[in-house]
Amino acid sequence: MRLLDWIVLLGTLGFIVSYGVWKTRGSKDIEGYLKGDNSMKWWTIGLSIMATQASAITFLSTPGQAYEDGMRFVQFYFGLPIAMVIISITVIPIFYRLKVYTAYEYLESRFDLKTRSLAALLFLVQRGLAAGITIYAPAIILSTILGWNLTVTNLLIGILVIIYTVSGGTKAVSVTQKQQMAVMMGGMLVAGFMVVHYLPESVSFGDAVAVAGKMGKMNVVDFSFDWNDRYNFWSGLTGGLFLSLSYFGTDQSQVARYLGGKSVGESRLGLLFNGLLKIPMQFIILFIGVMVFVFYQFNQPPLFFNEAAKDKVYATEFAPEMEALEAQHTTLFNQKQEAVHGLVAALRTDDESAIAAAQAEVQGITDASKAVRTEVKSLIAKATPDAETKDTDYVFISFVMKYLPAGLVGLLLAVIFSAAMSSTASELNALASTTVVDIYKRSVKKDKDNFHYLRASRLFTAAWGTLAIIFATYASLLDNLIQAVNIIGSIFYGTILGIFLVAFYVKFIKGHAVFIAALLAEAVVLYCHFYTDIAFLWFNVIGCVAVVVFGAILQFFIGQKDDRLYA
Repeated sequence: MRLLDWIVLLGTLGFIVSYGVWKTRGSKDIEGYLKGDNSMKWWTIGLSIMATQASAITFLSTPGQAYEDGMRFVQFYFGLPIAMVIISITVIPIFYRLKVYTAYEYLESRFDLKTRSLAALLFLVQRGLAAGITIYAPAIILSTILGWNLTVTNLLIGILVIIYTVSGGTKAVSVTQKQQMAVMMGGMLVAGFMVVHYLPESVSFGDAVAVAGKMGKMNVVDFSFDWNDRYNFWSGLTGGLFLSLSYFGTDQSQVARYLGGKSVGESRLGLLFNGLLKIPMQFIILFIGVMVFVFYQFNQPPLFFNEAAKDKVYATEFAPEMEALEAQHTTLFNQKQEAVHGLVAALRTDDESAIAAAQAEVQGITDASKAVRTEVKSLIAKATPDAETKDTDYVFISFVMKYLPAGLVGLLLAVIFSAAMSSTASELNALASTTVVDIYKRSVKKDKDNFHYLRASRLFTAAWGTLAIIFATYASLLDNLIQAVNIIGSIFYGTILGIFLVAFYVKFIKGHAVFIAALLAEAVVLYCHFYTDIAFLWFNVIGCVAVVVFGAILQFFIGQKDDRLYA
């Protein structure tokens, strides 16, 4: 980090926080604090929805996901546009007609208080965990790369978010997310341009795409069906649809973004705007990760991208083994670099036999390199048992820190901090509004004045922010961060969505039946998570369908019992 990087980073963060506090100062009632006085235009709603979903994990993990696994993660979002249309047609008008502050208020009018409270509690559990990961994910990587203390990094992100979220509520979240979204996408596009710019002069952009394709990284669509495959067309379209319906239709961190719209039309346009742009945005971020992969075919990559973890091995008795693996890595890279240039030459001649031979040679060296990396991970685990041995989350930030010029490093770090702040702010605001409206105001303190609930909203925002920082400080790194957040969501979202689908469309199922059905469905999902190999996207389908099926069966027996009682 050079002086210019610090100026860019601190200037960007300072502007966003100051702007959020100044622009939304003076909320005088709970209506303004939790719904932004229903003043949001569609473009603000759309950008706010995208920024809420695009956490720092998106910009850290997604390029690493593409580096490791190619473009197929984009299929995760194939169901999202369909979900946006369904929610715009069916859900938004109901929420506006009832003038609700949270999605869960509707459930009491349709069912009963216990069902509303159960859905709210399920949301608070999963979103509270996710808020901690949203802070922790960038903090642990930034602290490792920059040499900062992890606790200090957690505190920095958390406190910055708490300042403007407590100050301005929903409106502060939405107005700051416009600036954050501009910083995030602007920074990523600049990074993408620089990756391509750094390719050898003899390698064109077309050559880079062709090499990526031949090395299995342009695998955008996979139509094969496999229950255990997390990312294919069918899991993305079906599981992704159910996850998106639940996330955007029942998760208060997203519902709050469009409940603050000026009208039903503005909220619908905001959601559809997100549906149109989300897949291209994720495609671009993944493609940048693929270009980083291609860049490292011509420039030697680190043996292990989390170099701080690797360096610790050199302070142990395993140092000679690590040195030997480093030497193997360098030898293999030199061989691979020559082979990849051969592949480029073969692609230009369009000679299928030459292409196949070059491709086979590159793949053989790639497999040998993977074997060396596997040995490195085993060595790190032996030397430092607490170390994380998966380094894909460090791929992109490692490239940024090592290769980008002064100023751009600060900009890309601002991207990561902005993303962490935008998604965390939405989560804290949603957690506070759900706690106040669905639990505190409804079941604890029922008859207080408006000022009391406004103050309580601010206090709960700060409390949830503090809990998120504490969770982030003591959390342990999960496999791949973007997957971790989606897995946590999928464990709970299906059940919540099932409750709402019954509420909207299955009118004969009543409150007592759906309450028990939701508990049973959540038990089924937890069993699938802990005791089966079913890919997590299917948990959304399983949980949702289980609520509807169990609810219908239970209503049949409960209804018969009621009929006998009142006969």
